[in-house]
Amino acid sequence: MPEVKKETSPARPEGSKPPVPSLTPDSFSLAHLSDLHLTSLKGMAIGQLLNKRILGYLSWWRKRRRVHRLDIVEALLEDLKTTRPDHIAVTGDLTHLGLPDEFTDAGQWLARFGSPDQVTVIPGNHEAYVGQKWSAQLSAWVPYLISDDRQDRAPAGELFPSLRIRGKVALIGLCSARPSLPFLAVGSLGEKQLGILAELLQETGKAGLLRVVLIHHPPVSGTIKWRKRLVDNSAFAEVIAHFGAELVLHGHTHAETFSELQTPAGKVPVIGAPSASELNPHSERCAKYNLYLIKRNGDRWVLKMLVRGYSEESGKFDQEQATDLMLPQF
Repeated sequence: MPEVKKETSPARPEGSKPPVPSLTPDSFSLAHLSDLHLTSLKGMAIGQLLNKRILGYLSWWRKRRRVHRLDIVEALLEDLKTTRPDHIAVTGDLTHLGLPDEFTDAGQWLARFGSPDQVTVIPGNHEAYVGQKWSAQLSAWVPYLISDDRQDRAPAGELFPSLRIRGKVALIGLCSARPSLPFLAVGSLGEKQLGILAELLQETGKAGLLRVVLIHHPPVSGTIKWRKRLVDNSAFAEVIAHFGAELVLHGHTHAETFSELQTPAGKVPVIGAPSASELNPHSERCAKYNLYLIKRNGDRWVLKMLVRGYSEESGKFDQEQATDLMLPQF
């Protein structure tokens, strides 16, 4: 990971709480969560599995129902009460099979994380497991998806890209979720969405905002297996190279990932968060989320990333690592 400085967290007395970041009016804290898979499949009808969902159900029954734990989500909620981020970004995969009841259940969970003003959500591939009316089901989450200048309700097809401005931070949400063939979990953005993204990046850049792009699929080639890739990642990279961004956040990998996109002004960090609910001893995956402390220092943005991970021993999240990130200067 070039141009970053890492430091491990100092030991604290047992039972003590982690320090709450001290922020100034020119500062902003953003928690990035992903791939929570919050829902159960209780009450599911067999007829709902007569498509690609049968494969997802088998995966859930064999593994996912055991490793994505709601007690970890409860610990996550408690930790967020301590760290008190100014905003929370959730980059998709709140459900398992994208069933109608799952969207309702996930919406109830979202309310516990915060109000729509405090939480921004984009969909992941598990929300688009099959093509049948998947986008219409997002209506349960519209207040968490929609741009600031939209009405409370809008057709799901018109939700993205979304633009939400919080302080001096512009959160630009994209939808890479697309129904795909069995054994594939690819995503795409499409020309229309990329065109609007270019406009939003240009407008918010001229306004002097720090631009955070939210996307579910990792947009850098080689980050994930071919069958799970973003098919138009090259077109996305071209938009970023031409119009700029300060930070790109994604999910989908269930792992900590760091890559970069090149621009004339420097390299844009592209950071993937692991699942914030998964504890899988067979793959060494452990629930984590990233907390970003954003500050304006003169004419430069300063960004620190705190990694907070779950401990099975304590049943709590704690700070594992702090990293200072170098951002491009547009």
